[in-house]
Amino acid sequence: MTNSPFPADHRIVLIGDPRVRAVPVRDCGEPLVDCRGRLRVDTRRADPAGHFAHLRSGVVERLERAEKLLPNGWRWLLVEGYRPRALQQEIFDGYAATLRRLDPDADEERIHTATSRWCAPAETAGHVAGAAIDLTVCTRDGAEIDMGSPEAATPEESAGACYTHAPDVPERARGNRALMIEALFSVGMVNYPTEWWHWSYGDRYWAWSTAAPAAVYGPVPEP
Repeated sequence: MTNSPFPADHRIVLIGDPRVRAVPVRDCGEPLVDCRGRLRVDTRRADPAGHFAHLRSGVVERLERAEKLLPNGWRWLLVEGYRPRALQQEIFDGYAATLRRLDPDADEERIHTATSRWCAPAETAGHVAGAAIDLTVCTRDGAEIDMGSPEAATPEESAGACYTHAPDVPERARGNRALMIEALFSVGMVNYPTEWWHWSYGDRYWAWSTAAPAAVYGPVPEP
């Protein structure tokens, strides 16, 4: 379909790719810990149980180390960490339904691929493992730093500016993203390149990106 509103970037391996799904998981058993009180946590996607503020302990430690590498006065602003599998599936299904409305002629394979640009399938999602975080950067007084598109904007809403290395992002925002990237890469975290705000450590996408033999964090068992 040449006129699809979901153009593919074949340089990017999406999180639902079979190569990512094939990565084995050898969970190290690290617990989820509450980030509140250790890092600045935003409440825009807070849930009643407080799941959003939790991450594996090793991920939190890396974020704390990376924050020290940010320019003076900058702080991480954590938006969402752990998600129960049911919530991940709900978000995926909701975005897929939106894409079907935009392109009713698209087949299900194309819809699934396009959906995974912005939301991971539950079976490979780092959020479900407590290994992924959606975050941005703010000043000491809480003002968000310009990153060229809103956190969590879809490709359609942002005209592609949500992609980490989108070519049309203003120079100032591109520089801000570069500082974020440098700090997080330095502690071993990896970015999902369709979402400048999505970073992870220890999940399947991290393992595939770094050629690790296995993911060290798998889906967190739910009560």
